[in-house]
Amino acid sequence: MKDELKSLPLGEVFRFGVRAHDFGRLPAEALAAKIAAKGLVCTQLALTKAIAGLELKPGQLNPGLAFDIGQAFLRHRVQIAVLGCYINPLHPDLATRKILLNWFKEHLRFARDLGCNLVALETGSFNADYSPHPDNHSEAALQQSLASLATLVEEAERFGVMVGIEGVSSHAISTPVKMRAALDALGSPNVQVVFDPVNLLSLENHGDQDRIIRESFDLFGDRIVAIHAKDFVVNDGAFLPVRTGQGQLHHQPLLDFITQRKPGISLLFEETNEQTVTGSMDFIRQLGAKISA
Repeated sequence: MKDELKSLPLGEVFRFGVRAHDFGRLPAEALAAKIAAKGLVCTQLALTKAIAGLELKPGQLNPGLAFDIGQAFLRHRVQIAVLGCYINPLHPDLATRKILLNWFKEHLRFARDLGCNLVALETGSFNADYSPHPDNHSEAALQQSLASLATLVEEAERFGVMVGIEGVSSHAISTPVKMRAALDALGSPNVQVVFDPVNLLSLENHGDQDRIIRESFDLFGDRIVAIHAKDFVVNDGAFLPVRTGQGQLHHQPLLDFITQRKPGISLLFEETNEQTVTGSMDFIRQLGAKISA
């Protein structure tokens, strides 16, 4: 496999992107141009965070609006790899939870008009603001998260798109084992994984990062369809995310996984901006060059 990858241009193995709103809140055309100017080829787009003047309410998203936004990115050859709709599927207020789930379903229905087939979310907290709750690791949290996700997956199957779920150490799906169990319970090819290795780490477990990352690849590597790229530091007893290359994450297992099993996957930088993203790309390129040497 490595010999085959040597013939691929490096940019095809490591396909760089960014969260669109990390480059500002702008009209779609200007935002896409700004992202493309940095040599980025894909993005994670959260509509109301990233597109200036867009104050969408439930029921307002429609094919024409979605098409116009998608075409703006297409003109600049920036793929909308992930449509971000990070609702809380464990929201403690049932009426609000229903509104949030319906909002996510709207994104699923119009994702293809944007040129995207993947809508992503995290798996929920019993706190409305998604902050850690002591019961998030309970069986009740897992089962309620799965019940909410099942309704989203049903809608995704209906419209031929995918739900991307992202594990987080403080949320309902917090470990590689729970992610594998969730995929099995949901039982649909229309649910895939947006993998963020740092989000599965915490102050308590970061020393075990190699096992956690490799266990993720072993248990659900075949279902990973996009990767979030950032780093972390531990300062004064606090676990803090930082931009790629500025912290303590062991990147080599991640890059080995990409080159061997997922060449060309969207690698979406977080904790970065227009000024710092080139440094993050250079860091990954330097490590990647060692693999392909």
